[in-house]
Amino acid sequence: MPNIATVLKQEIARLSRREARGQVSTLKKASNQYRHNIAALKRQVSKLERQVALLAGKVLSGPSGSSVPAAQAGDDGQAPRFMAKGLRSHRKKLGISADDYGRLIGVSGQSVYNWERGSARPRASQIAALAAVRSIGKREALVRLEQAAGGAAKRAAKSAKK
Repeated sequence: MPNIATVLKQEIARLSRREARGQVSTLKKASNQYRHNIAALKRQVSKLERQVALLAGKVLSGPSGSSVPAAQAGDDGQAPRFMAKGLRSHRKKLGISADDYGRLIGVSGQSVYNWERGSARPRASQIAALAAVRSIGKREALVRLEQAAGGAAKRAAKSAKK
C-alpha cells in the first residue's frame, strides 16, 4: 500500500504542472501572435523602402534644390551616386592626399575632407567631376597632378614677368 505522503506529493506535482502548462500556453499563443505581427510589419517596411527607392531614383535633387528628372541627370538615365565612404576609399586607393584629390576635381582639399567626413555634400557639377575621376587609376592621377602642377608653375612665371 502506497504511502499517503508520496501520493499527496505526486498529486500536488501533477496539479502544479497542469496549472503551469495552462499559464504558459496563453503566453506562447501571445508570443506567436507578436512574432507573426512583427514579420508582417517587416515585410511592409521592406515593401515601402523599395517604393521609396524607386521614387527617389525617378526624381533627383538638382542644383539649388530644384528637382531634375533622372533622364537628364546622366547619359544612360542613371545619375552618378555620391557616397563618402566610396570617395575616401578611392582616394586611399590612389594614394593621394585630400588636397591632391581636390586638385583633380577642381575643388579645395578642405572640401574633399568635408565630403569624406559627411559634413558636406558636393554639388551636382562636382558629382559629375567625381564620377569622371572615379574611372582613372593611380598612374593617370599622378600624370594629371603633374600636368596641373606644371600648368600652375607656367602661369605663375607669366604673372611674375608682367
